[in-house]
Amino acid sequence: MGFTIGISRGIRDIRSGSRRRGRPSDATAVAEYTGLWGWDVVPGVRAAAGACSCGRADCRAPGAHPLDFAPVIPAGAPLDAVTGTWAEFPGASVMLPVGRAFDVIDVAEPAGRHALARLERMGLPVGPVTATPDGRAHFFVAPGAAAALPELLYRMGWDDPAALDLRGLGPGTYITAPPSDRGGLGPVRWLRSPALDSAYRPPEARLVLGTLAYVAHRSRA
Repeated sequence: MGFTIGISRGIRDIRSGSRRRGRPSDATAVAEYTGLWGWDVVPGVRAAAGACSCGRADCRAPGAHPLDFAPVIPAGAPLDAVTGTWAEFPGASVMLPVGRAFDVIDVAEPAGRHALARLERMGLPVGPVTATPDGRAHFFVAPGAAAALPELLYRMGWDDPAALDLRGLGPGTYITAPPSDRGGLGPVRWLRSPALDSAYRPPEARLVLGTLAYVAHRSRA
């Protein structure tokens, strides 16, 4: 399953301690993502007043990219290694590499919320879904979806993904994960939290894409 009894117990210990102190820490989330959900994690930059902590004046993604030279904390890493590595990057945001355990379908948050409700009513499989502070919803789907997205949409009768305000994120991209702040705009939130089945085996894109495209089209119309 990608984690051991010792790791999961350690995560529960961190959780209970965090509850006593108040809001769960980013380190708690990192341990959960690597130990329970089987995701790699990378420490990321922060942003304040539009300026990125990377220090580059020409930064193309202020507060929304990995730190330079930051290591990947791999899925299944021992708990002490996770907490020790994260302690070396105080204040870092939690970022997930896309294209390894999952790809992402990015859509406007209002359309994403409506589509999520429809998918759940229909009993279709849905993976984790986040909402970003800049008004986007990220649906976690099986790897390979980003490359296949144009063809999948074409087969479903949608020949212009841009007109739907819908795109796929695949290898080489990173998303900010809850509870971290993105771009100085506020925290990323879960619209649908991870579960063991959907985290390890996110749904194939074709199972959610038709509903997402339909709702996105209706929203823009």
